Amino acid sequence: MTTPTPTLPAPAYALSSEREAALLAGARKSVRTSTLKIWGLRAIIVALWLGSWEVTATYFIDPFFYSKPSQILVRLVQWFGTGTQFGSIWENLGYTVLEAVLGFVIGTVAGVVLGVLLGRSSYLAEVCSPFIKAANAVPRIVLAALFIIWFGFGISSKVATVVVLVFFAVFFNAFTGAREVDGNVVNNARILGASKSKILTSIVLPSATTWILSSLHTAFGFALIGAIVGEYAGAKKGMGMLIANAQGTFDSAGIYAGMIIVTVVALLAEMLITTAENKLLKWRPSQATTQAQGI
Repeated sequence: MTTPTPTLPAPAYALSSEREAALLAGARKSVRTSTLKIWGLRAIIVALWLGSWEVTATYFIDPFFYSKPSQILVRLVQWFGTGTQFGSIWENLGYTVLEAVLGFVIGTVAGVVLGVLLGRSSYLAEVCSPFIKAANAVPRIVLAALFIIWFGFGISSKVATVVVLVFFAVFFNAFTGAREVDGNVVNNARILGASKSKILTSIVLPSATTWILSSLHTAFGFALIGAIVGEYAGAKKGMGMLIANAQGTFDSAGIYAGMIIVTVVALLAEMLITTAENKLLKWRPSQATTQAQGI
């Protein structure tokens, strides 16, 4: 008669690992369920909105003035299928995106450089303060017409409009971020022998990064607005010119189609900026972690 082998209890660390794996799987399932619910609710809202618009424009209001989703879809298919009367939709869209990106880069660099420099120099900030306030008070959208007189109907006038819009959106955040740097950290670095350039690159800029990156979301929106407004005021091609032409020909579906295309571009740019921000700010604690710690 053989003696049965006693069953040993599982080690504590094994149970702990299994419990953690189960909790992690449950958390992932909960996140997926929540995401599906959110996107489902969004889809329902969009469907109700478009459906009510279609019905209202068919039976109650004049679609000549308000258009309707089916007409906008036809215009989008026409533009992407056969093109517009001013060339390929991709060519016009690329022209607008190029203007927005060039102006965005120039305006961002200028805003960061001047914002950080003035933020770290109280004397320069005091000297330049009235001039910056006066420049910020100028209705910058109106400058698009002036830039056309100066630079013509080419890309330069549109880029100039974008730069003016983007600059101030980035400048004030960079200025505030540079001002918010902990003075004790700067003083300790000076005691340890750090030079001004070392303090600027190793302390000030990393500390102001959060402020600067948060301004980029708004700044790129302003960049697209500047490009569209510049083209609307006068251009040979671009989405703003297509929208202006649609307005001149009472093509309300074309106006909505242009708006939708620009909106999609803005959303894609927002996703790219958010991805870059998350990668550059990995050191920042997430909201979930903060809430878990009870902060």
